[in-house]
Amino acid sequence: MIVTVAKVTDLDRFLEIFRTVGADKRRKHGCRSARVYIDPDDARRVWSIFDWDDKDYAGFLADPEIPAIARQLRLQEPPVHADAAIELDA
Repeated sequence: MIVTVAKVTDLDRFLEIFRTVGADKRRKHGCRSARVYIDPDDARRVWSIFDWDDKDYAGFLADPEIPAIARQLRLQEPPVHADAAIELDA
């Protein structure tokens, strides 16, 4: 599981690129699913949750097309990875 937090300048544009161009590229790099949550305290902050192996995610980040896709997402700054504090079965 990969979790990132990012601030966006245009939420609608972010969601459009995330669901189209971004989804195609994530699939090519082994991502099994992705969800976006909008922070209830800040409508421009999004939490993205990915069902993705670390190795495949590293390959995604190394893909030379990713910087151009990231620019299309209209991020205010690069996403920050959220680290899990604990993992439980239930």
